[in-house]
Amino acid sequence: MKIVILGAGRVGSTVAESLVSESNDITVVDQARSSLTPLQERLDLRTVIGSASHPNVMIQAGMEDADMMLALTGSDETNLVACKLAASLFNTPTRIARIRTTDYLDHPDIFSKENFCVDFAICPERILTQYIEKLIEFPGALQVLDFASGKVSLVAVKAVRGGPLIGRHLKELRQHVPNLETRVAAIFRHNHSIIPEGSTIVEEGDEVFFIASSRDIRAVMNELRRMDKPVRRVMIAGGGRIGRRLAEVLQQSHQVRIIERDIKVCESLTQSLHNVLILHGDVTDEELLESENISEMDIFCALTDSEENNIMAALMAKRKGARKVIALINRSIYVDLMQGSGIDIAISPAQVTIGSLLAYVRQGDVAVVHSLRRGAAEALELVAHGDASSSRIVGRKIEEIKLPRGTTIGAIVRGLPPRDVYHQKLSEIEENSVSDQWNQATVIITHHDTVIEQDDHVILFVVNKKMVRQVEKLFQVNVGFL
Repeated sequence: MKIVILGAGRVGSTVAESLVSESNDITVVDQARSSLTPLQERLDLRTVIGSASHPNVMIQAGMEDADMMLALTGSDETNLVACKLAASLFNTPTRIARIRTTDYLDHPDIFSKENFCVDFAICPERILTQYIEKLIEFPGALQVLDFASGKVSLVAVKAVRGGPLIGRHLKELRQHVPNLETRVAAIFRHNHSIIPEGSTIVEEGDEVFFIASSRDIRAVMNELRRMDKPVRRVMIAGGGRIGRRLAEVLQQSHQVRIIERDIKVCESLTQSLHNVLILHGDVTDEELLESENISEMDIFCALTDSEENNIMAALMAKRKGARKVIALINRSIYVDLMQGSGIDIAISPAQVTIGSLLAYVRQGDVAVVHSLRRGAAEALELVAHGDASSSRIVGRKIEEIKLPRGTTIGAIVRGLPPRDVYHQKLSEIEENSVSDQWNQATVIITHHDTVIEQDDHVILFVVNKKMVRQVEKLFQVNVGFL
C-alpha cells in the first residue's frame, strides 16, 4: 500500500517503522526536519518537510495516488482538516485521524462524510487508559487483550514459583481446570519463543500467553500463578490526559490519589474528580511519597509526560513498598531495560496504540490486531470467508491447515454479526446495549480437530511478525468466489 503519514512524533514514527518493515510505500510529513532526519537515516521511506494540512505539501507527499492517509500530528484540528482535504481534493480511499480531545470524540457526527470525512478516529489516551484499566482489574497479568468486542481475551502472565503448573506438562492444564476451556497460545522463555505442545513443561519465569473466554480469565490465571489480592488503593503520578482519564474510570470503585506538580492542573482536577484525592507536588519527591503512605498502595502508575520522571518515580515507589508499579516509557530500548528490573510493567504508548492502526493496513478481513513484545509478535482476529472450494481455511480442521511455523489458532468466535453491523455495535456494546446476536455468539477454544466455518472470527497468535503476510494469504479467497 502507498501510505502517507502526517506527523513524525512518537506514534507517527513507530507506525512508520512498523509499516515500512511490511514492504509498504511510506511517506512521512512533518514541520520539523529534526524529527524526519532520523527516520530517513534508519528506514526506507520518503520524507516531506511542511505543514501537514497544506494542499501543496500533501501533493508533494503523493496524496494524489495514496491508498491511505494517517493523520497523527499532535493537533486534532490539523488532523481533521487534513482528512477533509484528503477526501475532497484527492479522494484518498482511507483516512485515519488521531484525536485527543474528548469533546470531539463525544460528537461522532464530526467525523462523518458530511463533515470532516474521518473513516476512523483513534485516541491513544483512551486506548492506553483501557489497557491500564485491564492490568488493574487483573493485577497478576502482564497484558490483557480483548477480541470479538470482549468475548475472548488473550492474557500474558509470568509463571511464578509455587504456581500449580510449574514443572508440569501443558496437557495437564485440562486436569486442573476440567470445567474451563483454555489454550496456551505461546510461551516465551529468556526472550525466545517456545511452540506450546502437550509435552511442553512450564518453568519458573516463563511468560505464558493463554486464550480463553473472557468470563473464565480469572479462573485460568489462578492455575498459572497464585492470584494477587484485588486492587483497592491506586496512586497516579501525573494528572495529564491519561492520568485524568484513568482516575475518572477508577474513582467509583477504588481509592485513588493523583500527584501533580502544576497547581493549575491540580485545580482543574479537583473540579472534575470529586472522589479523588489531588496532591500538589513532585512525583519524584521521596518525602511526599512516604507521607502519602506509598507502602500501602496496591498499584502505583507513573503516567507523566516525562519518561525519566516515570522511571524514577516508579523505581522509588517500588523501593518504598508499593505492591506493583507501572510506568509509561516512550523509548522502546528503555522499556526492554526497565521491564522486570524494579518496574513490574513498562508500557510503550506507541506499541499499545499501533494495533488499532494496523487492522486497517492488513490484507484480508482483519477485525483486530494487537502488537506484542515490542512489535516482534502479533495477535490477530481475522474473519474466514468463502467455502471449502475457494478457501484454504473454511471447511478444514485445524490440523489440516498449513499454518506458518510459530502460528497458533487459539479460539474461534462463531455467530457474530456481519462486520458492518459488528463495528456499528461497538459503541452500543460499550454502553451495555448489546445486540442479541452478539450475546448468542459462541466462543470455541480450538483443538486439532476443530473445523472452521464461513464467517468465523479466528483468533491467532503469531510469534514472528514476519509470518503475518503468510497468515493473511491463508485467509484470502480465490477470485471465482468473489
